[in-house]
Amino acid sequence: MTEYHAKLTSSEIASIWTSYLNDSMSKCVLGYFLKHVQDEEIKSVVQFAYTTSSTHLEKLTTILQEEHIPVPTGFNNNDVNLNAPALYTDPFMLTYINHMAKIGLLGYGGFISMSAREDMRAYYREGLNETSELYERSSKVALSKGLFVRAPYIPYLTQTDYVDARKYLSGFSIFSKQRPLNAVEISHLFMNTQTNIMGTKLAISFAQTSPREKIQKWMLRGRDISKKHVDIFTKILLENDIQPPVSSDIAITNSTIPPFSDKLTMFHMSFMSAAGSGNYATAAAASQRNDLILNYERLAPEIALYAKDGGELMIDHAWMEQPPPTMDKDQLTNKKDATE
Repeated sequence: MTEYHAKLTSSEIASIWTSYLNDSMSKCVLGYFLKHVQDEEIKSVVQFAYTTSSTHLEKLTTILQEEHIPVPTGFNNNDVNLNAPALYTDPFMLTYINHMAKIGLLGYGGFISMSAREDMRAYYREGLNETSELYERSSKVALSKGLFVRAPYIPYLTQTDYVDARKYLSGFSIFSKQRPLNAVEISHLFMNTQTNIMGTKLAISFAQTSPREKIQKWMLRGRDISKKHVDIFTKILLENDIQPPVSSDIAITNSTIPPFSDKLTMFHMSFMSAAGSGNYATAAAASQRNDLILNYERLAPEIALYAKDGGELMIDHAWMEQPPPTMDKDQLTNKKDATE
């Protein structure tokens, strides 16, 4: 009896395609980091991340070839200049990897939930475990070097309680003071501040090394958007006597020689924008003060418009790789009729 081999679903194809592009980008970035990292403990984290991405690419390529699906172009040695001078400091490399591991943890959880085939679920479970290990290793090294930025502390509860008035949900009042932020709201403000700080630094580094004026302007616009959002979130935290996250400004060198292609940096910033939009949607759903919800809802379209303009730039330069499409049945019918 012939064993039935289930084809990949559209969700599984999407997960593989997305994973391939992300891992091929990561391999280029991490390979450049390996060339310049000096600290041995940080280097071990970079090496683990690089090896993980390389292994993922090999496995994804095998899956696609077995299914007779074209392997995406993604990113390769043409998109990285390993001989370019150091653009980032060791602490930045570690912070970057820790941040990307957080995004990866969310991504792999989603990929598992979209997979039906046992081999695909197994692959993404393994990826989730490896990304969890990467977050663990990068966090341990960051903590040991005083680079890990902890979320704010708040007093422990002494008893549980229930909300006793509708004004708990209100963030606007001319007659009374706003209620203090709760732990859930603080956590999202803190995380989104951290994300935008990382976005600011990446945008600056990409702007100062890009040879194209339009790309420079788009990157600097991203920097300005991130700085604006950091200011908004920081102001809310400070108004509640909560210290916002503080990280070192010593992250980007003065090098203007591009280590990465503009194709890669544009993709990277688009990737960060997509992650940021998802974070804002989650934060808006989790927050209970309506002023916070409105903030997230008004800031999210700004990121979406920025990402759209970036997408148009990528299309203009033929840098945007098209995801696997479904078949246009109308076009197929018209083509058939034309041949008869």
